[in-house]
Amino acid sequence: MLTSGWRILELASLTHALRERSARLHLPLPLPVILALASVYLIWGTTYYAIKIGLESFPPLLMGGGRFIVAGALLMTFLRLRGAPLPTFAQWRFAFAFGFLFIALGNGGVTFAEQYVATSAAAMTSATVPLWATLWMRLRGLRPTRREWLGVLIGFGGIILLNLNGQLAAQPVGLLALMLAAFGTSFGAVWKGDAQTAPGLMGAAAEMLCAGVILTAAGVLRGEQITHMPSLPSLLAVIYLLIFGSFIGYGRFSYLTKHVKPTLATSHTYVNPVVAVLIGVTIAGETLGQFGLPAMLLIIGGVLLIVTGRGR
Repeated sequence: MLTSGWRILELASLTHALRERSARLHLPLPLPVILALASVYLIWGTTYYAIKIGLESFPPLLMGGGRFIVAGALLMTFLRLRGAPLPTFAQWRFAFAFGFLFIALGNGGVTFAEQYVATSAAAMTSATVPLWATLWMRLRGLRPTRREWLGVLIGFGGIILLNLNGQLAAQPVGLLALMLAAFGTSFGAVWKGDAQTAPGLMGAAAEMLCAGVILTAAGVLRGEQITHMPSLPSLLAVIYLLIFGSFIGYGRFSYLTKHVKPTLATSHTYVNPVVAVLIGVTIAGETLGQFGLPAMLLIIGGVLLIVTGRGR
């Protein structure tokens, strides 16, 4: 108990030091928020390609369900060993709801859609999330600033320009899954700010665990099976998704949904397409296209406007 108390004090001291440093540097946002945004921007931008590699050997829902059950269980076990309390019954209900919205619908929808659409197309369609989040904010009585509205519209314009490269050709079922994913993520981001979820990473662990069970059950009901030995690239992709996409990425995203406005928390969906396209060009041998560079500049400009809009 004494050791745990010292660790809590050390963490509080580190957080206070980061806030003081960001204030001295005159940053538009606290340094912990900037680091969390950078993590989500870069890591989740690479997961689209990793999902595509994983789908070569694993069915979509079982792949997503398995990695989130493992990630949630391991993180929860680690936190319990450090003395963190388990979520209450009420907090488990929130974990189920947000696990369904953010992961089962959000990540599960993207994973399912990538059977039918290109990696960059999936990332680009997900960029409608901040626009939806802004609309949900308005319906809840929250007032996005003019700068935030402008950032959303400019970023969305960049997505449209990026789509002029002809990368959004897809089967209707894929596009429907992506739109459901955007709906779930944006609605959850607006709702979660006021929800009494389990504190810190315990909340993220509970949400991942609930979502993993939901996705696995959906995969079993759908009749998904692993019929052959997975390839090494697919195994490595799933391990990458487990460690970086789930542990680090979702943990940082959960932090953002509790500490900044929904438009900023979901702004990663503007940067992720840029990262996904760059990975496609450098690793998968795809071409950027004539509208690629100006589209990325618009997207980055939109995100900067949202960031300076600004977080809570």
